[in-house]
Amino acid sequence: MILSDILPADIPTGEGPSLFDVLDPATEDIIARVQDTTEAEWDDALGRAVEAQKAWSAFTPRQRAEVLRAVFDELIRRTDDFARTMTLEMGKPLAEARGELAYGAEYFRWFSEEAVRLPGRVSPAPAGNGDILVTRAPVGPVLAITPWNFPLAMAARKIAPAMAAGCPVLVKPAAETPLTMLLTGKVIADIVEQAGGPRDLVQILPATDAAGMSSHLMADPRLRKVTFTGSTGVGKLLVRQAADNLLRTSMELGGNAPFVVNEDADLDLVLTCAMQAKMRNGGEACIAANRFLVHEAVAEEFTRRLTEQMAAVQFGHGLEEGITLGPVITAKQRDRIASLVDDTRAAGATVHCGGEVPERKGYFYPATVLSDVPADSRILREEIFGPVATVTTFRTLDEGIALANDTEFGLAAYGFSENVGVCRRFATELHAGMVGINRGAISDAAAPFGGVKQSGFGREGGVEGIEEYLDVRYVAL
Repeated sequence: MILSDILPADIPTGEGPSLFDVLDPATEDIIARVQDTTEAEWDDALGRAVEAQKAWSAFTPRQRAEVLRAVFDELIRRTDDFARTMTLEMGKPLAEARGELAYGAEYFRWFSEEAVRLPGRVSPAPAGNGDILVTRAPVGPVLAITPWNFPLAMAARKIAPAMAAGCPVLVKPAAETPLTMLLTGKVIADIVEQAGGPRDLVQILPATDAAGMSSHLMADPRLRKVTFTGSTGVGKLLVRQAADNLLRTSMELGGNAPFVVNEDADLDLVLTCAMQAKMRNGGEACIAANRFLVHEAVAEEFTRRLTEQMAAVQFGHGLEEGITLGPVITAKQRDRIASLVDDTRAAGATVHCGGEVPERKGYFYPATVLSDVPADSRILREEIFGPVATVTTFRTLDEGIALANDTEFGLAAYGFSENVGVCRRFATELHAGMVGINRGAISDAAAPFGGVKQSGFGREGGVEGIEEYLDVRYVAL
């Protein structure tokens, strides 16, 4: 049953007693009730996925490519439906929701092209007794556990390469944002079925018991791969659970991205990129700039100009005109952000703008700038996941790079300088899986997305992304 008349009518939310509420975080109103799947349904879905793989394996790479391209086309055609749904259940402004749709859909187009370029090789055996034939085979049924911050894109980065490789997928969307993925699953199922393929190739399984679902399905030997985007703590738990059946895993985990500004950087460019890197998705992004590390020679001007831009950010319902910052996802998340800011202020930091929970309905927190942040502050160690920027100064480039690397995480990092030599140092010395040089936006379907250290392992996107869903097969001829 859909309670909002502006949601697409074809979202399959289900009926029955086991329903959970989906809220609009800007109003705290219920916008839909969704079927909460059970253990029996998880088992049934996995069984249907096994059968779907048998049928999908009969599709040639070109046929799979055409299905993926058709999914891309349909997502683009229905941009407005998906954007409104994302704004209502997640809170981001409508323009950002449209941007996520374009970005997420691109993974289906990219992997439609990679589906016909699966790697392999033939070479003569050095001993002269035959040939070495190396091919790839689909790893098998995949469990994809996705977060709430990008309801479409985070799942698309997993579903598209899995389909291209020949794998069926069970998707467990975040309980806060299941509607976008239910609609996506409907679109994919319709297109696959129209092409003569198995409707159960991609199944969406909303569930409030995420831990129960993962442990139950991962204990079943029919499941062969788990891919997860979320916190490092949960990622570690999933890796431990995967050990018993030696499941293939890929983990895109937490971040604590540094944004290093050298004294010779172009501050006009820096400020543009700072707002991109900090405020995209309201700061609720794993690659969001978490720590602005600025050379002391330009720190005062940078802080003043960043404060001016952050203070001008208008927050409100994402469907309203002129709104560039929506709510955070839940009251718990808003209160966590407020706690980080309050602790930092109590420790002596200066609040330049924002810093207070507004007295209104909805889970809002304003764009906030902090400076004079003590080195041992929680806010410099934990992922903020909200619209809060911290500014810390350094004297030498060596010090700046050391501060940037002083974290257990290693997902993304940003470096700014007009000096080629400094840029090369950023590229080689910043410890992260992804480094943006004089850029604040780095995500690209054609590039490998992923981290090092406590930020996980495995890559999504690029030519590397499909390898996560393929096993290597060697044949001695």
